[in-house]
Amino acid sequence: MRSKTAGKDTLAVEVLNISKHGFWLLVSDREYFLSFDDFPWFRDANIGAILDVRLPHPGHLHWPKLDVDLELRSIESPAEYPLVDRSPVKSSSTAKAASRRR
Repeated sequence: MRSKTAGKDTLAVEVLNISKHGFWLLVSDREYFLSFDDFPWFRDANIGAILDVRLPHPGHLHWPKLDVDLELRSIESPAEYPLVDRSPVKSSSTAKAASRRR
């Protein structure tokens, strides 16, 4: 009787440490630091939600309990991926006029 071929490595991504400043990930033998300043949606997350990270595709991380998806490039160069909403801002007079039309 022959054994089946081993499957994929299930530990392709692992949280190494969590501090008050952020957390460290190990992804395919490389460490990354995610600061809570650069990645604020992790700041108030519970430890279990941060630890539940997956690597569904090379270079793509997913935290299902937080509904967060990140590309490794955004972790390597967070300044190139600013967390700024660029949607147009309605002025208060525009918002008031729109509410009167309803």
